[in-house]
Amino acid sequence: MLLKFVKSREFFLFMFIVVFSLAITVVNPNFLTVENFADLLKSFTVLGIFSLGVLIVLLSGGFDLSFTAIAQVAQYVVVYFFVEYEVDNVFFAIIATMVIGALLGLVNGVIIYYYHITAIIVTIATNSIYIGFLYVITEGELLYDIPESFSFLSDTKIFPMVNASGAEVGICVGTAFWFLLCILVHLFIKHTVLGRSIVAIGGNQLSASRVGFNICRTTLFIYTFVGAMAGFASLIQCAVFQSVVPNSMVGHEMEVIAAVVLGGASVTGGRGTVLGTFLGVLLFAVLSNGLTLMKISPFFYQIFTGIVILLSVSVNALQDLHRKHSQVRVQVKED
Repeated sequence: MLLKFVKSREFFLFMFIVVFSLAITVVNPNFLTVENFADLLKSFTVLGIFSLGVLIVLLSGGFDLSFTAIAQVAQYVVVYFFVEYEVDNVFFAIIATMVIGALLGLVNGVIIYYYHITAIIVTIATNSIYIGFLYVITEGELLYDIPESFSFLSDTKIFPMVNASGAEVGICVGTAFWFLLCILVHLFIKHTVLGRSIVAIGGNQLSASRVGFNICRTTLFIYTFVGAMAGFASLIQCAVFQSVVPNSMVGHEMEVIAAVVLGGASVTGGRGTVLGTFLGVLLFAVLSNGLTLMKISPFFYQIFTGIVILLSVSVNALQDLHRKHSQVRVQVKED
């Protein structure tokens, strides 16, 4: 078991994060502090929750580029009506954003399954439709009057500590929710029929259908789940920045996908882990924070994102090729 982990991509990713973190700390000792690490995790919590939804999609062999637009719509609608009707309950807001996100995601699933249109085409279209309607209806108006209870997700600390200057530091509630979701999604994939059906469909949809997995139910669940995660992430983003900007999340789709693929998920489906996804997000967080502390241009972060996508997809392709060659050799020996 340990030997298998040492040989896994997750282990090499973890070791790279450790070595890179130590290198940054040598340049700037402020990097490896509890306060900085807590802030680092807090700033990447939204991307982390997005990545869990994207992982489920990629495991199934699908694709989604509309989750940021779904997040924007869910966020704006909930904050606007909560302010308009003076509702101030963060838990009700969590449910509301997740329900709106789930319904918008379900639209994607219905179109993809019943009309047999490629997922990437459908989600590119709905991305434009959702964000377009949001701009038409709101005219791009920003919201700054955020319900006070939302700060519970960003300001309340789990196991708080006091640093040398007397400030309270620790993991915020929003980040704790991300960690909890990682555990729940891992258990869902590994120990439920629906979770296994997602992986099976990503491996071979025809075979999965023949052994009895419900393709319709699974497809609709996948895109509904992505939408729900997008809705929840949008509320945490609102809590952190204390504002609603209609285009603040749109455009970060590739960053999320890159983190998931870096963690070992295959864009062709059937392979990927929650641990790998978490480490992929963590590496992006360490890189972003490290570049800032070392006063290096943030444009290098964009370059890194593109390189990560290319290298990760190439590694996955080489692994698939090696696996196929191994199967061929085994079959030849048996004959």
